[in-house]
Amino acid sequence: MGPPELVIVGFTSHAVSTHIGQPWFIVGRVTSGRAARGRVASSTAASGGPVSNVLIRVTRLHLMRARQLLQGLGLYPGHELLLMHLWDAGPQRQTDLAIEFDTDSASMTRTVQRLERAGFVRRRPDPHDGRATLVESTPAGMALRARIERLWTELEAATVGEMTMSRQRQLLRGLHCVETNLSSATSAITAPARRRS
Repeated sequence: MGPPELVIVGFTSHAVSTHIGQPWFIVGRVTSGRAARGRVASSTAASGGPVSNVLIRVTRLHLMRARQLLQGLGLYPGHELLLMHLWDAGPQRQTDLAIEFDTDSASMTRTVQRLERAGFVRRRPDPHDGRATLVESTPAGMALRARIERLWTELEAATVGEMTMSRQRQLLRGLHCVETNLSSATSAITAPARRRS
């Protein structure tokens, strides 16, 4: 199987955000010692951004665990988020999905095709716009809901470990603050580009 089109790359209110068709990467340095699986030693070049360094490392490990859990369902990380969106919102135009997941139409098409081949979604013409295509979950996709909910709970348990509820709430507050900061910074960069286009 090829690499996933939908890949987790950063933090949002779901704890991670998704981008389709963009590479997920981590910067680290090679060490001579044997590191624990999934751990990459911090580079001294990243010493000016310790919070960012930890976020990248944590995101990488979260993605690795999500991938392990999703393999049993024949899904890649992020595919379950697309299914969740369709379950909640109902049939969606493919172009709207590309906007929702902040990706280009070609990458969204590849992701939808992968899920379509697996039998989890189907495409049909939009009855209100013959040029548009609607994407919806199939009964097989709906049947995954309970399993994905259990998987998401298992991923949450692995993520929080032995943290107390107080520490979990504190972590959530911190992540929401990070999300707000990065959202503002990203909006400030992309707004001029939108105005030029």
